[in-house]
Amino acid sequence: MRVLLAEDDAMLGDGLRAGLRQLGFQVDWVRDGLAAERELSGGEYTAAVLDLGLPGKDGLDVLQALRSAGVVTPVLVLTARDAVPDRIRGLDLGADDYVLKPVDLHELAARLRSLVRRSHGVAQEVLQMGALALEPGTRRVLWQGAEVTLSTREFDLLHALMRSAGRVLSREQLEQQMYSWGHEVESNAIEVHIHHLRRKLQADAIQTVRGVGYRVNPQPGA
Repeated sequence: MRVLLAEDDAMLGDGLRAGLRQLGFQVDWVRDGLAAERELSGGEYTAAVLDLGLPGKDGLDVLQALRSAGVVTPVLVLTARDAVPDRIRGLDLGADDYVLKPVDLHELAARLRSLVRRSHGVAQEVLQMGALALEPGTRRVLWQGAEVTLSTREFDLLHALMRSAGRVLSREQLEQQMYSWGHEVESNAIEVHIHHLRRKLQADAIQTVRGVGYRVNPQPGA
């Protein structure tokens, strides 16, 4: 999943970006509130990690502006402000969760996965469709009970499709969710990954909706 990280502390931001990438997230990093508001207003992000003490525009002001503009991207607030009134105000303004500094990287990743599940109306950590199961936390995929080895991009593509079960995602939407800044994307990359997924799972696991995009078959292998 693609995440926007808004953090002005260079050491912390660099560490969080590197750590989240190692845990399977695609991370874009900005260092001020104005950039955070701009990117979240126009970008296709699965979630955001928003520091409150940002230069240019305070994190709470960014959050208020985004929610007033109708931006529904799940936001996890990262802050050193542990006063209860500050947390209440943030939640009232539309924050989905809070993590206090210093932050544990694995807790941050788990909370991100949790709030993304809630935003998609999914209660369980494991995504299941027929004979196909995907575990975001461990990055495991099971097909008919047997584990399947996928590349990083193949997993990310399948995860994006399964999070959006029932919806058709275009190639552009998939690229936006799978690639962070600085990654050059080949014009046929999505098609190549889908071909590999079909070969590793089953030919009907990913359906093509001509002229629109792709979706996971709700009953692959049925």
